[in-house]
Amino acid sequence: MSEGISLEAHIHSHALVDKGAKVGARTRVWAFAHILSGAVVGEDCNICDHTFIEGKVTIDNRVTVKCGVYLWDGVVVKDDVFIGPAAVFTNDLKPRSMQYKEDYAQTLLKQGSSIGANATILAGTEIGAWSLVGAGSVVTKDVPDYAAVWGNPARFHYWICRCMRKIEFDVQNELVCDCGKSYQMVGEKEKFIVCR
Repeated sequence: MSEGISLEAHIHSHALVDKGAKVGARTRVWAFAHILSGAVVGEDCNICDHTFIEGKVTIDNRVTVKCGVYLWDGVVVKDDVFIGPAAVFTNDLKPRSMQYKEDYAQTLLKQGSSIGANATILAGTEIGAWSLVGAGSVVTKDVPDYAAVWGNPARFHYWICRCMRKIEFDVQNELVCDCGKSYQMVGEKEKFIVCR
């Protein structure tokens, strides 16, 4: 086992974790996954079959990366994120063959966000906390916290709770979800919600 791999991690015999990669305790890396040197994968993650994680990728804790996902340099994944099968990430808005950049645009997936199967996330976007990107969507701009977006290009449809229920505010712009979380709509021109 490499120095950066926790003794409590489960690495499948057909997975490839390069020397210099870090994998946290209780993380499972399944068959045909490849994690490059320099990549950081936190604790309690599930890295499924046929995934690729480049060397300048950071994945925090309790993250699920489903089959067929490739995370390129510049992608930062915070705690509790779900990335559905075959979701696509880019890191270069002006790609050319044989052109190698020193730095790539950062794409940030904030805590608890969920990316649907086969969604495409363009470089340099921020996916808000506890938001949902629908399956097959193409995300071309930032997604607010708690927003449900889908389509090509992805557009806002409604607000969602952490438990994934649709949020419908009362006349005071407040809501208490059935799960017990309470929300308030704030702002005038740029509306966003706050979980209390």
